[in-house]
Amino acid sequence: MTVAVEKPENADKADKVDKPEGSAPVAGARRISRRMMLAAILVAWLVLFAVLRGKHTLTLAAADLTDLHRWFNDVNDSIGADRNSNPLFLYFFNEIRLVIDNLVTFVQDLISQSSAGRSVPQIGWLGVVGIAGYVSWAVGNWRVALLAVAGFTFLGLQGLWQESMDTLALTLSAVFVALLFAIPLGVWAGLSDRFNRIMTPFLDFMQTMPTFVYLAPLTLFFLIGPASATIATLIYAAPPAIRITAHAIRSVPETTVEAADSMGATQRQTLLKVLLPMSRRTVVMGINQTIMAALAMVTIAALIDAPGLGKTVVQALQSLDVGTAFNAGLAIVVMAIVLDRVTTAASGRAEAARSSGNRFLKWRRPLLAAGGVAAAVLVYLSHTYVWAAEFPGEGSTGSTIARAADNVTTWAQDNLSGVTNAFRDAITNGLLNPFQTLLTDSPWWLVGAALVGLGTVLGGWRAGVTTAVCVGLLVGTGVWSDGMTTLASTVVATVLVMLLGVVCGVWMGRSPLVDRLLRPTLDAAQVMPPFVYLVPFLALFGATRFTAIVAAVVYAAPVAIKIIADGVRAVPETTVEAATAAGCNTWQIITKVQLPMSRSALTLATNQGLIYVLSMVVVGGLVGAGALGYDVVAGFSQGQLYGKGLAAGLAIVLLGVMFDRITQAAARRTSA
Repeated sequence: MTVAVEKPENADKADKVDKPEGSAPVAGARRISRRMMLAAILVAWLVLFAVLRGKHTLTLAAADLTDLHRWFNDVNDSIGADRNSNPLFLYFFNEIRLVIDNLVTFVQDLISQSSAGRSVPQIGWLGVVGIAGYVSWAVGNWRVALLAVAGFTFLGLQGLWQESMDTLALTLSAVFVALLFAIPLGVWAGLSDRFNRIMTPFLDFMQTMPTFVYLAPLTLFFLIGPASATIATLIYAAPPAIRITAHAIRSVPETTVEAADSMGATQRQTLLKVLLPMSRRTVVMGINQTIMAALAMVTIAALIDAPGLGKTVVQALQSLDVGTAFNAGLAIVVMAIVLDRVTTAASGRAEAARSSGNRFLKWRRPLLAAGGVAAAVLVYLSHTYVWAAEFPGEGSTGSTIARAADNVTTWAQDNLSGVTNAFRDAITNGLLNPFQTLLTDSPWWLVGAALVGLGTVLGGWRAGVTTAVCVGLLVGTGVWSDGMTTLASTVVATVLVMLLGVVCGVWMGRSPLVDRLLRPTLDAAQVMPPFVYLVPFLALFGATRFTAIVAAVVYAAPVAIKIIADGVRAVPETTVEAATAAGCNTWQIITKVQLPMSRSALTLATNQGLIYVLSMVVVGGLVGAGALGYDVVAGFSQGQLYGKGLAAGLAIVLLGVMFDRITQAAARRTSA
């Protein structure tokens, strides 16, 4: 049936700009021609693939190296030989590494590692729990304090107290250094439009690059260890704080700033007395995001010998020990939840304190003082007595959890293998293998031409030029075949993410009740570090590339679902009512009205889904995904493959940039 619905407000304006009259047919023709061009590119690709299959594929064996890889190895060896004589290292890189190492060592001596002349840290488990409870109560409320005490105690019961404290020490060190730079840069970007324009491309690039990519080049300059892990973490964690701080400064009403200026306030006074106090809550939210990003990156940094829970997870995944990996992964989740709740409560407490004024402080100050004394007593006990310094017991709770996870794994493999294997084989043989064959067995120039054509049609000529540059550089990395394998997994995972995103996003966008029920779960899923997703799917599907794909789908789906839900909800109610009055059923309203009018949200969800999936598919190299992820991991563990691992990291960046530019350009063209 024919449906008559209202057009978006900007639709008529856009049509008038193109052509005063008869614009609708022209727009429709343009849409059809774009689809026809995409179809023509795909058909030509398939025809040429059938003729040229297996030629010019640039296949490289796992142990083979190109001249570029050998050159990277030589550079690594040369830097290692000159590390203690080259002035650049003596007076710059080595000094930075020394400062970071001293900071991490200082924090570790406080809460995790034995100090000089002591067999236990300066502050034992009882003191850490006391400090965590007091800080959580001071910035939040008694419920958050109870959660923090219970969470940290649970880490000890798991038998992972020292590993957890190592992870916490690295996280706190990285967050401290990141905020030293991020907050001032965010304030500067909020005050200066010019500086904000300069910073935005750098922040986009830092957030586009998958987490793996930071690790290899940093080890070249700072060696493998806590220093490189901390620097990689702060690079990954700083952009959210910079962006959110700048946004908070810019969100302060201009009338408030003008009122301060009219009263004779200087720029410094306006900043300290007006802008920062009024943006405190949003800035604390930025700190929350920085802490969550740092915790996620610290676990991944275990690949470069960072101590903590991530190292336990990596070793367990490499030996396919699901029980140990699950126990350590659960500890990471518990720590993430505690840190997230504490910082979220801090932003709410700042708002409550500002709204209630002196009445809020009158009764809290005596209680805070009493709580501070109690926490100090616990710290003293943990510093003085071994029973308060070493967590009691042998981690029987953790052993029980690991055994239960192993039992569940065994049961699932014995009873669900038929279903899980059928699902895995259907996706692998029906979708992944054919697409991977098309990418890896086509001549490299044919794949490159097809990608450039698709990028140009979808995103315009600038996106096409970017794609061409990325394809050329990708060929130069020498890992073209592995790059195409990763590309296949990424695209298949993104298709599954968008299917799940559209179904759940439309459901949430149309139902406020469903939104209230699902959104907290999606928020919690985004808090968990990527490593954690691998563990349950390793138990269900074994160590295969499909395991990495499913984990990537679960990792990327929350952000795509929320973007699509917001896009569907933004469709004007009057438009939906008009379609209903015209006799449309629910399916027609969704497919003819809400999804077409949410096209820009769908494109943005695709962009974010691709970036998240690319990060997770690479992490899946630990559980049999192979391709670029394996190359990067092998580069860390095998010295002769360092150059190839570095090239694989560069290839991941190129894929991420190519995906990001095409989808962002497509989103702009869609919303224009």
